[in-house]
Amino acid sequence: MVIYKKFAFDSAHFLPNVPEGHKCKNMHGHTYNLTVYLEGDLDTELQWVMDFKELKDVVKPVIERIDHQLLNDIAGLENPTAERIVVWIWEQIQPKLPLLSKLELNETPTSGAIYEGK
Repeated sequence: MVIYKKFAFDSAHFLPNVPEGHKCKNMHGHTYNLTVYLEGDLDTELQWVMDFKELKDVVKPVIERIDHQLLNDIAGLENPTAERIVVWIWEQIQPKLPLLSKLELNETPTSGAIYEGK
């Protein structure tokens, strides 16, 4: 069974490694949408994979750490591409969510990155 929960946060960033003249070299912001996927068996008694509140309790502090922040100022996010951000989030939450199977991070409605831990 796969379950998921969605989160949103607003952050600014710039990409220091892109060529001069690239628009993403300048500071700008996004409303990011993160979907956290867990995969596991149904608990025989509770009939769920995990309590959504427990999932939220793990992810929310990580989101609060980056919400309304300049991502470049956060250790490990000095070059905050969508790909790097989603890996960084994985690294923060995976130790507390052993059933974590996939993260999907959208920086716009049409662009994003999916990470499955490898």
